[in-house]
Amino acid sequence: MKIRTAVGAALLGLSLGAAPVMALGSHDGPWVKPKTSKHATEYGQALPPIGFIGFCARNPEDCRANAARPAKLRMSQERWTLLYQVNTYVNGKVAPVSDSDLFGEVEYWTYPADAGDCEDYVLLKKRYLENLGFPASALLITVVLDERNEGHAVLTVSTSDGDYVLDNRRNEIRRWTDLDYTFLKRQSQRDPRSWVSLAREKTIANGIVAAGTRR
Repeated sequence: MKIRTAVGAALLGLSLGAAPVMALGSHDGPWVKPKTSKHATEYGQALPPIGFIGFCARNPEDCRANAARPAKLRMSQERWTLLYQVNTYVNGKVAPVSDSDLFGEVEYWTYPADAGDCEDYVLLKKRYLENLGFPASALLITVVLDERNEGHAVLTVSTSDGDYVLDNRRNEIRRWTDLDYTFLKRQSQRDPRSWVSLAREKTIANGIVAAGTRR
């Protein structure tokens, strides 16, 4: 894979042998609700989060519709390694701080320098992976409810083998079925400005993804 940015070169400077590939399918405990499909089911359109709307207004070039036809990404050992390195690098680089503390707003999505909350981690990982050659249509910002029934954002990587999740709460890359999360909605693969529902009934009524800083 051709690395096209200085960020990519820096990431590849990490030890390629350090990626624990065996951890990709692991999980820490029982599932809250067993999921059987390798890919999350989409149930129609959903409203985008408030913070995402503001982010696109400030960064329209990062919210353009995908020109290429969406496809399930075919993974390789090199791509798994890059996913792990980006996830680990960003998780270690960014300190968890709420938008209220940083910007005086409940929801303000942006690329973090050294601090931010869950959606900021996601935005930075998505940018790095796109610069490393991953198609934007396979990198989907996703909103979930965590084990405490609190809003949280993760990055879904849609592959031919299933949907995998990059999370600021862990360095391991896990299949979406191996997480104790309720998946609510995510970006459409066809148009990143559009969102699709992943749950029949669950919603975040006020559009706020995360009000705290818990990793």
